[in-house]
Order: sequence, then C-alpha cells, then structure tokens
Amino acid sequence: MSKLNGKVAVVTGGNSGIGYATAKELKEQGATVIITGRSHEKVQLAAEELNVKGLVADVEHLSAIDNLVDEVGKSYGKVDILFVNAGIFLPAPVGQISEEMFDHQMGINFKGALFTTEKFLPILNNGASIINLSSVNAYTGMPNTAVYAASKAALNSYTRTAATELAPRKIRINSVNPGPVSTPIFGKTGMEEEQLNGFAEAMQNRVPLKRFGQPEDIAKLVSFLASDDASFITGSEYNIDGGININPLLS
Repeated sequence: MSKLNGKVAVVTGGNSGIGYATAKELKEQGATVIITGRSHEKVQLAAEELNVKGLVADVEHLSAIDNLVDEVGKSYGKVDILFVNAGIFLPAPVGQISEEMFDHQMGINFKGALFTTEKFLPILNNGASIINLSSVNAYTGMPNTAVYAASKAALNSYTRTAATELAPRKIRINSVNPGPVSTPIFGKTGMEEEQLNGFAEAMQNRVPLKRFGQPEDIAKLVSFLASDDASFITGSEYNIDGGININPLLS
C-alpha cells in the first residue's frame, strides 16, 4: 500500500547514497519527489534514473536555498516531506583542524541544514514532516571526526528545540542517526583505497550485527517518519547503526 500518495517530498543531497535511496523509497510510496544536489550532471542523471524532478542547489550558500524554495513553491505549491540529507565528511585529528575545513563542514552539515528547514517553513504544509540526517558520531567520540560529530550534535539539538516550536503547526521534526553505511561519502574523504578498506574492516568488526548498513535501511526509516504512521513522533532521534552505539567497545 502506498502510504505517501498525494505528498510532495524534497530530498536534499538526493543524487547519491542515502538521499538517492530515500528518494526512490518515497516515490515508491506514492510521493511526488524533488531531489537536489551541488552537481548539475549528477543531479540530472539521478533524476532521470529515479524519474523525479532534479534541482541544483548548494546548501552551503543561503541564496541557493532561497532559489530552491522559490522554484519548488512555484512548481509544486506546498511541501509535505522535507528530508534534510545533504552533508559532507572531512576527517581531521584534533590539532590539525583548519579553519577552512571547519567552515566548510559546519557550513553544509549544520548551517546549511538549519537554513534548509528555516527557509522551507513558509511553504511547508501544517502537519508536514521534517527528517534530519544526523549520525551516531554525534555521541561516539570517534577519532578524526571532531568537527563532523559537532556538526551533527548541533543539528540534533536544533531538532529538539524546533520540535517544540513547530508543534502548534503540527509539523513534526526528527533526526535519524545512522552508523556506518555503505555510501560514496567515504570515497570523498581523500583517504587512499588501502586506508579506506582498513577503516571499513575495523568499523565493521565493531558493529554487533557485523555488517555496514545499506542506504535502503535508512530510507525505510525515513519513509516511516514521513508517513502518518509516525504522527505522534517528534523531537526524537533514531539510532540505526547495527547496535554500535549501545556497545561501542565491542571489538
């Protein structure tokens, strides 16, 4: 049964990974889906594959979010589902964090995410659902993730406060905290393939379920939170991590 018939959904960073899988799932559940991304070529390719609308928007620039909201509003009117998914992961150890890396990561993961919600609010229907893609890294203290983790912890804090303030409009806002998921984000870190493979093996061994998550695993949870089945859920965080956060010392 299609639970999202008649709904309009926007997925930022929808051209790959979790965003792509979620756009596919939301469409299969009956929603009209718009995906965004920074690369015109990648967005258009993904949009064609998914048979959805693709719009270019770099959420690090607030003017781009303004343009996105204007275009969505003119073409689709109101929005029912907003999946704030766009994000980057740039590892660096404490003591070697540059201002440029800090600004870039915070600019997309926190500032960009926050203002995506802020600027979409005027065209969100009352009763809409906002889902923020966060990470269990907000809590794990994993080496080399200080700025990334801080950006996600900040997003979760914003989510809780926004849930209280948006409740009069019956707008629900929740965070999804994935653990390690097989997505292209790791390939964009600048790590060598051998490093990546070693990192992946070590990480997988720490997951009680002994596997990485798949983007489709996260998509199913986002689809649930977007639906009326989750109508009494707001201000919540959902760890979807194979158990890594409840047993972080497992080797």
